[in-house]
Amino acid sequence: MTNDAARADADRPFWVAFHFVPYIGPSRIRRLRDHFGSLERAWKSDAARLRAVLDERSHAAMIEHRTKIDPAGVMERLAMDRISVVTVEDDGYPALLREIGSPPPVLFLRGQLLETDSAAVAVVGTRRVSSYGREMASQIGEGLARAGVTVVSGLAKGVDGIAHEAALAAGGRTIAVLGSGVDRIYPYEHKRLASRIADQGAVLSDFAPDRKPDAPNFPARNRIISGLSLGVVVIEAPERSGALITVDFAADQGRDVFAVPGPATAWNSAGTNKLLRDGARLVRNADDVLEDLRLRRDIVEDEPVQQPLPMNDEERRLVAVLTSDPQHIDDIAERCTMPLPGVSALLVTLELQGQVRNVGAQHYVRR
Repeated sequence: MTNDAARADADRPFWVAFHFVPYIGPSRIRRLRDHFGSLERAWKSDAARLRAVLDERSHAAMIEHRTKIDPAGVMERLAMDRISVVTVEDDGYPALLREIGSPPPVLFLRGQLLETDSAAVAVVGTRRVSSYGREMASQIGEGLARAGVTVVSGLAKGVDGIAHEAALAAGGRTIAVLGSGVDRIYPYEHKRLASRIADQGAVLSDFAPDRKPDAPNFPARNRIISGLSLGVVVIEAPERSGALITVDFAADQGRDVFAVPGPATAWNSAGTNKLLRDGARLVRNADDVLEDLRLRRDIVEDEPVQQPLPMNDEERRLVAVLTSDPQHIDDIAERCTMPLPGVSALLVTLELQGQVRNVGAQHYVRR
């Protein structure tokens, strides 16, 4: 172990301890470290010496909370809860995130961060996603994951959750960044999804593990989403969408911004269409993103390719009426001039064969 790694290990409990002290943020933590040579020495320093670095409010908070916080005990409790800690001084800290201005000094996470996560792309958008947006989020999330790209998003309902699910289904990696602590999964309906993400990627936050979700937390969450990524893909977003906050951070961080075009009259594409007008890169699929970011498609060459089974006449007739635009099963049956129960059974079979996709609410598209 190098001297730097040893110092990072020794200081890690104190990075976490300072993180729990009110009014002591990243800049003050760095000043304490620089002044005392290590955070351990800063934590154990007497009150008079701390005044040289801290203002009155942060000094009072430090003196009060230091008696209540046992750094070693905090680390033991985190380990028991299977929560890992990565600090900005650790080799395992995300390389892209380290590049941004004032990177979060401490990350709490369940799961694992890998070096390959440096090839990461964020996929974000509205919670009130349309069937078209659902299909695009799924296609792009799956395509990126199959190419070996880590899909980053915010675990929210709508586009975020769909992108995470698509990456998992493709056998790829995905990272969920929370606007709460990792013990306070939000929304609660995504608790099981978060567990699956931790098994196949990471769920992380710079908030303390028991921090409740709160509106002011989410811009900070969005800043980390863009900071972890080479680029941000916006699937659907109205004009006042939180996804556009992520875009603002991405622009400040020098990240590429991509947008999926939507109907000119659709309220939930107003934000994405404006991004395109303002110069964001138009993307139609994952390949467009991979090409623009010059990311190699890392698909396993010797993986056997499953050949589709030959279709009978009825299946061919049904597939022929499908397009990339979602259609309701009633409309499909009418266009095929086939009875609804038969169409329903055929669609199930074709979906299992990978010929069609159910995009929700009994709407189907051709794959």
